[in-house]
Amino acid sequence: MKVHSELKPFECEYCEKSFKAKVSLTSHTRIHTGEKPFRCELCDKRFTQSSSLAKHVLTHSIRVRKFNCEYCEKSFQRKDVLANHRRIHTGEKPFKCDLCEQKFTQSGILSRHMITHTGSKPFKCEFCTKAYHQSHTLRDHMRIHTGERPYKCELCNTGFAWTSSLRTHM
Repeated sequence: MKVHSELKPFECEYCEKSFKAKVSLTSHTRIHTGEKPFRCELCDKRFTQSSSLAKHVLTHSIRVRKFNCEYCEKSFQRKDVLANHRRIHTGEKPFKCDLCEQKFTQSGILSRHMITHTGSKPFKCEFCTKAYHQSHTLRDHMRIHTGERPYKCELCNTGFAWTSSLRTHM
């Protein structure tokens, strides 16, 4: 295929975007599926793109953290990470959904939110017929089937499937 051609033969099955290269489609599709094939060997955090993993790995190095938050004691190796963190304190939400006006602190959170408007529910429960827009919602649902109770009361050690149940218990 010619590099400068306007042809975009690789179409996303979840939305109307199309791409010149299959690798671009593969990367884009992870927005919809939530697949994170790139894993940090130091902390097990997962990423959709190898470039995001590469940036993350730098956070484990012993380099000087020269970008300090003026609101708290945290410091960062990169200015863009500080800018994202600062929004926790300022409440700034610069990324707005064009469909429902909801605002977000990070572009990635907006991307995940957009799935709710497509009707796509790629995260399917292996035990029942339920399906979800986002992977974390499926993970929480799975506790109904598995009996997992990761949230423990510090006073009596009773376990709960959801943080809201633990708060009610307290």
